[in-house]
Amino acid sequence: MSLGSLTSTFHRDTYPAISPSNDYLSQAGKTVLITGGGGGIGFEIARSFAKAKAPRIIIMGRRSSVLDVAAAKLREEFRNSTTEFITHQGDISDDSSVTSLWDSLHSRNIFVHVLVLNAASFSPSGPDTFKMDKRELMKAFDVNVGGNFSMSVKFVSQPLRPVGQQLNLVNVSTAVIQTYRLPNQNPYSTSKAAFTALLGRIAGEHPVEDVQIISFHPGVLYSESASAYFDKNAIKWDEMALPADYAVWAASPEASWLHGRFVWAHWDVDELKADKNILKRLEEEKGFLKVAIQGLPEISLDEYFTNN
Repeated sequence: MSLGSLTSTFHRDTYPAISPSNDYLSQAGKTVLITGGGGGIGFEIARSFAKAKAPRIIIMGRRSSVLDVAAAKLREEFRNSTTEFITHQGDISDDSSVTSLWDSLHSRNIFVHVLVLNAASFSPSGPDTFKMDKRELMKAFDVNVGGNFSMSVKFVSQPLRPVGQQLNLVNVSTAVIQTYRLPNQNPYSTSKAAFTALLGRIAGEHPVEDVQIISFHPGVLYSESASAYFDKNAIKWDEMALPADYAVWAASPEASWLHGRFVWAHWDVDELKADKNILKRLEEEKGFLKVAIQGLPEISLDEYFTNN
């Protein structure tokens, strides 16, 4: 078992249980929206959902040129499938941009079944947080908390949503990025942790039958942002296929028992589900596998109410 793993098997690449070719992970009949979908992990997630037979995949990003290139590659790779790829240029930290996206989808009679929150802001960075400009610092929170929240609200409030239709929300979160000792990532990791914690709370308010919410750490990936800090040969990077396929698994009924929890793509899903101790803790501990204060047991306020 690797350090930080709940399972004896620690995956660095995709594996059969999370393969989008599995019938039980089929996304047939579903429209998928991926933020930050033009490159890196977002692009690979789009590929995995296409392999899982999603008939429509929407990739959103800030740079239209990047989206156009990504869409062209996807259409070429899946030219023999029926999957439709749609691009939308937008900024999730801008409320008007978010509203424009969802209004556009509604006007085109497009209902989104799966939302993958992958867009993120990695700035600012520096060894001394006190010396950061407040406006720059808040940009990280505007994207990683505010933008993701706005997208989630619009997602669950779609006018075209049929009564009783379950939704799937997948949050790609490197909330514990300090584990990998990436330099000067305080606002990024803190803001990602904040939103992941918020989703854990929301999951307690909405049953899995309403909206299934899964947050997961994608691993150590050589992306455009990582290349700004590391040489490609400096680290043993995980394969992009691991988190990409994991996102499909997380958006399926196979992951329903992890509703509201934060897990790692590295962990073997079959071993995780077969571990009776883990299942027991999920049942008994509301804070297990959720972002919280380390070192404290679950705290109840029941003793403060006078009717107890």
